[in-house]
Amino acid sequence: MDIYDPAEDSYLLQKFVKEYAFGRVLDLGTGSGIQALTAAENKNVREVLAVDINEEALQKLKESEEVKLNTKLKVKKSDLFSGVENKFDLIIFNPPYLPQDKVGKEIIEDPALYGGKQGWEISERFFGEVSNYLAPNGRILFLFSSLTNKEKIDEFLSTNLLKFKELACEKMPMFEELYVYLVEKSNILRELERKGVIEIRYLTHGKRGNIFVGVIDKSTLVKTHFPLKKDLVKVAIKVKRKESQAQGRIENEANWLKILNKEGIGPRFMFSGEEYLVYRFVEGEFILDWIEQSNKAEIKELLLEILEQCYTLDKLGVNKEEMHHPHKHIIVTSENLPVLLDFERCAKTISPKNVTQCIEFFTRIEKLELDSEILRNLAKEYKDNICDTTFNKIRSYLLNGFLA
Repeated sequence: MDIYDPAEDSYLLQKFVKEYAFGRVLDLGTGSGIQALTAAENKNVREVLAVDINEEALQKLKESEEVKLNTKLKVKKSDLFSGVENKFDLIIFNPPYLPQDKVGKEIIEDPALYGGKQGWEISERFFGEVSNYLAPNGRILFLFSSLTNKEKIDEFLSTNLLKFKELACEKMPMFEELYVYLVEKSNILRELERKGVIEIRYLTHGKRGNIFVGVIDKSTLVKTHFPLKKDLVKVAIKVKRKESQAQGRIENEANWLKILNKEGIGPRFMFSGEEYLVYRFVEGEFILDWIEQSNKAEIKELLLEILEQCYTLDKLGVNKEEMHHPHKHIIVTSENLPVLLDFERCAKTISPKNVTQCIEFFTRIEKLELDSEILRNLAKEYKDNICDTTFNKIRSYLLNGFLA
């Protein structure tokens, strides 16, 4: 495996290592060791850990006089963070960033140069894990090329709750530009970690929020949090997307979850901030996937439970919204219990429509083979007079007429 010799990118990054190195430093993918050795020379640095997957590079570095004479510097084998422990005040990473090259049909294998098929795959892995090894006020010096896809790098930072400042942009031959970013944890990430959420990683996104998963460490929870039976509990974190124009949606959902949890509706609320919401992660399957592999008795029981929750919402004078197409808004747990998700648009109303929207959703599920005309007529009667009598007619149809 080749050792990456210092080049223009190395010297550009080295300039900022001299300026920003402090405390405990991690040089990831150290290669020749230029950044680790530079950091170790800084009087503000206590210790430096230089890691690389390339054993030949590590051996050469260990045998160098500079390393032998420097008591601050340790060298260790690691594939990204696989062999790393503790948290660091500065993490330095000059990743292999070129898109994969081919000679004919053969892929060129050189981990020192190529960052994956698109060039950004290793960087994606890095940003997905780095927060677990970065001190609360720690920083990252990250160098990459315009050949890597700058938009992708910016996306990885955003979806991992990191913020950045561009320190340098240096033009190179052949229309290439080198960038150096100074990266830090966002205020939201710091606050979540202070409140005991660890191992946070990006999961997916909705129209108005990015969804992350993490783990709550019970020992670090403040007393106001929902009591936990286990030491570690998986949580979901919804964070407002920067591009979303919807204001106050996160706060609205948090307020409604506190109310509706008392009625047994929604995921268990834990705590929230101005731009985020934390609740117990719901393990299970989306409703349509679950229906495809369930028997008739199970399906009937589930639909009745969903309908009961919708009726409770109607009686409270609340519109959840999106119940007519809740394909990704209902999770079915391993105990076959439905959990309604996403209460961002939830609001008080004089004309609630949760039950009627829910019935419309039921009629569109082909496997159920429902008589849509009967159900819609019952729904119309219910809409004109929301009460136990009209609701029980719908319930009776599902109990006795459907899948009997």
